Amino acid sequence: MNRREDEQRATESRRILDQISSETDGGTLLSRASAGLRDHVTAKDADADDHIDRLGTRIGRSVGLILTAALVIWLVVFLIRGG
Repeated sequence: MNRREDEQRATESRRILDQISSETDGGTLLSRASAGLRDHVTAKDADADDHIDRLGTRIGRSVGLILTAALVIWLVVFLIRGG
């Protein structure tokens, strides 16, 4: 029984270590952030079976991203001109 518990613990430890290594082996912070943004905008988390929902999610997230970028650009221009 003791050997079996040791094997179970070793298997669980390997699984945890593999999961940690897969989460941390993603490259630089910038590459992980850009991959996360791409997955968010392309609606990877949306229901794959509902195509209309997925399309609507993509459109909404893309419009939100464009509006955010436009507001940031406006703010920079506003601050440079002296407000």
